Amino acid sequence: MGHREDLLEGAKRCLLEKGYARTTARDIVAASGANLASIGYHYGSKDALMRQAIIASTEEWAAGVTRAPAAGDGTEKGDADPLERFAVVWDAVLQRIATERDFIAAQVEVLGLLPRDAALREAVGEVLPEGGEGLVAVFEGVPDTEVDPEAARIVGSFYQALLTGLMVQSLLTPDAMPSGQDLARALRRVTAGEVLRRK
Repeated sequence: MGHREDLLEGAKRCLLEKGYARTTARDIVAASGANLASIGYHYGSKDALMRQAIIASTEEWAAGVTRAPAAGDGTEKGDADPLERFAVVWDAVLQRIATERDFIAAQVEVLGLLPRDAALREAVGEVLPEGGEGLVAVFEGVPDTEVDPEAARIVGSFYQALLTGLMVQSLLTPDAMPSGQDLARALRRVTAGEVLRRK
């Protein structure tokens, strides 16, 4: 790897170890083995590099989500029960959330910075539609290219809202996280009027 790639990898490590706001240029240099001047040369500033680091880290994490298992035992997408698939995929996502807490903490930290950091907000906003499209593809078991733009906008926003909420919840109450089946049951109640009564 060259200095540019080394810096990005170093920034991604710092993101997990120190967080977004607490990482300094010297931290990145120490983690990457590059020199201080190379940050400005390759990225313009430490902040620009950190924005790239959060985007790259998120894309890598999302790529792992796209490899989440499908419901059933090799059935075609049309044969699988949608709620079963919903539950199985969420179980895989929730497992990653539970085991990658440093990444989740960095994501939640960045969310809190968005209102006061226009450049960060713009960078995250640019990749948000693609993320929604990817989530729809995962949950529907189709390639990204088959996701309708309107579905990506509406359904993708639903999945992103649920994912963001679960990330925050995992930091607040990690021992009270729902399972994929819990989420499917909640969705069934919302959409079909299934009532969960006290026992």
